[in-house]
Amino acid sequence: MTTTADTTTRAAVLDDAHLGDIQGALGTIRLDDHGARRGLSAKVKTLLAIAGPGLIVMVGDNDAGAFATYGQAGQDYGTHLLWTLLLLVPVLYVNQEMVLRLGAVTGVGHARLILERFGRFWGAFSVIDLFVLNALTLVTEFIGITLAAGYLGLPKAASVLLAAAIIVASAFTGSFRRFERIAMALCAGSLLLVPISFMVHPAASQLAHDLVVPGLPGGSGQLATVMLLIIGIVGTTVAPWQLFFQQSYVIDKRITPRFMRYEKADLVLGIVVVIVGATALMGACAAAFAHTGAAGGFTDTAGVAHGIAADAGRVAGVLFAIALLDASIIGAFAVSLSTAYAIGDVFGIKHSLHRGVKGAKGFYAVYAALVALAATIVLIPGSPLGLLTEGVQTLAGVLLPSASVFLLLLCNDREVLGPWVNGARTNAFTAAVVGVLVTLSVILTASVLFPHITANAILDIMAGCGAAGLLAAGYALARRRTAATADPVDRTGRDSWRMPPLETLTRPVMATGRKIGMGALRAYLAVAMVLVIIKIVEVALGS
Repeated sequence: MTTTADTTTRAAVLDDAHLGDIQGALGTIRLDDHGARRGLSAKVKTLLAIAGPGLIVMVGDNDAGAFATYGQAGQDYGTHLLWTLLLLVPVLYVNQEMVLRLGAVTGVGHARLILERFGRFWGAFSVIDLFVLNALTLVTEFIGITLAAGYLGLPKAASVLLAAAIIVASAFTGSFRRFERIAMALCAGSLLLVPISFMVHPAASQLAHDLVVPGLPGGSGQLATVMLLIIGIVGTTVAPWQLFFQQSYVIDKRITPRFMRYEKADLVLGIVVVIVGATALMGACAAAFAHTGAAGGFTDTAGVAHGIAADAGRVAGVLFAIALLDASIIGAFAVSLSTAYAIGDVFGIKHSLHRGVKGAKGFYAVYAALVALAATIVLIPGSPLGLLTEGVQTLAGVLLPSASVFLLLLCNDREVLGPWVNGARTNAFTAAVVGVLVTLSVILTASVLFPHITANAILDIMAGCGAAGLLAAGYALARRRTAATADPVDRTGRDSWRMPPLETLTRPVMATGRKIGMGALRAYLAVAMVLVIIKIVEVALGS
């Protein structure tokens, strides 16, 4: 294992702007500040300086697509699907904790790690998937902007162009701190969902019950429809771009393993905010549309705003539109940045918000080009905007298992994480999550290809995937016990351990069984993605 001294002087960061003082929105920590944090005041100041990555990535997840998905769940099924949010809490934490650990320890972005540790073939797939999905997701953010602006009576073209200018200008300041302050202000704006919920007055007892008691509304006759919506909730709450964004943002903020506890606290705060917001949104929609002719007839988030206004007054509708606008902009920030970071990582170009435009032209060009492309698509007359929103959630659900598999493999790579590799419990939980995601992805693909799929067929798919998962889990457990006994992990001194430069690492040799498994997963996901895209195009063309 590499010594602490070696890793301190030869960290693997790819951009020297990623080394230096932590300059957060709410505080600064100097590079030479190695003092212990004693007392509540010192710990709070440190947390305020570190806070940002976890909060932004989580609040950015409650974006325009999330507003549409949660709004549909509330309008069509009341609060009966709230339990899905509570089940996703540990999934959100474990996934994002692994990427923040990778970022703080390695100093290298997610896409570059995949490229270097698994080769160009897998690296290319991961970046192409990310780029396509992020570009489409960014379009949905601008769809949210147009819907919010339309409700507020603002002109569509001017609103889109102004929003695009704000999104670009906020990143082009050349100051990480200024960008984060803008992003944190938008995070605070997401809390508007709470007073909106109080204005609509959802039943607190019903909210509490449905949050902890799982149920599938509609019975077996609506199982296929409900399952698609559940998959949409999973796809919008645990999105692939989150993994790439947080890892790179942690690196750009210059957070090191020494501050891991504070960054985990930031992540927990972000999860609390996103779950509270999602619960408030679903609850408000459930109460606003209950016992009305519009219940079960979801159209889009503008329709949700009108429904809330009809129930709780014009002010509630305006606040909802403002919250949607806020969510769309912060979502656009995060999605655009995750792509620009990944491109910079893979192609070795400067990629940091600490740099001005002249110091990182390629990075800012990718960011601005994505925003401009999305804004242009939304302004094209006749664009199937509603279909694009639905299609993005579908693709996210299809591609998520692949991202989770790479994440799990990287977090078990001792060359990469050393004493920070996953423990047995994290591995077991993540493997189970991957199994569930693959199952949901198969159900989703089957439902898209066969719109009239029966409840029995869905249950058969679940049973088949469950059986395959149990066999795979048994095999993996037997291998892992043997490996753990033969070579236990030494976790001493990990607070100062950093991954050495990538070129000094030994490329892992992938076992035949793993190659077959990953190849099969990749082939399935590639075919599923193509079929879903074809289906979306067919619907758009009316065939």
